[in-house]
Formats: sequence, structure tokens, C-alpha cells
Amino acid sequence: MTETLADEDQKLVVLARGALARAEARSGAAVRDGDGRTYAGAEVRAKTLTLSGLQVAVASALSSGATAFEAAVLVNGDADDPGLAILHEFSPQAYVVITDAAGRPQHRLGGDDA
Repeated sequence: MTETLADEDQKLVVLARGALARAEARSGAAVRDGDGRTYAGAEVRAKTLTLSGLQVAVASALSSGATAFEAAVLVNGDADDPGLAILHEFSPQAYVVITDAAGRPQHRLGGDDA
């Protein structure tokens, strides 16, 4: 993927990288809900609970009243992230941008697959 991200998607990259850094995690994610609000999360790894950053971000949005999603960004994530299922359960049309650790776009999933 060689194109640059729209400003709204770049904001998601910044939020996801911030969550990743704060948690000292391997990956992070951010989502934009149907009203334009944003939520971020980093992966959680414990004996009794394992969540991807995308699962955390989507859960945060849902617990804040979100009912739909426009987009998500996975920083240093991959296309088999378990959070994709819950994202697409609520919004099958939502697209996901996967970036490397530095936030450079690598792949886009869903939407128009631009």
C-alpha cells in the first residue's frame, strides 16, 4: 500500500501508537465509531485474559455506547486479528488499515479495498 492516509485515519494511527507505547505492548489499535468518536487500545496478555488491541478498542467503544464503526487501524498487527470479528459483527462495511510499528500503512482490508 503506497498511498498516504486521510487525516482521520492518520489520527487513528497516532492514537493506536500512543496506546501501544503506554502499555509497552507489541501492537495497538484504534477505531472510529459511526459518530466519529475514537477509541484506542493495546493488547492485554495475562494468565486469565488475552485480548488484542482491536478487541480492547472495540470493547471500549461499545461500552461507551457506540453501535457502528467506520474504520480501524492496527499498528504492528495482522490480518488474522481476532478483533476483526467483533468489528465486522457490528459494521461489516468498516475498513481496517494495518500498519507497521512506525505507523506506515501496509494493507487495507474491507471497505473498497483501496
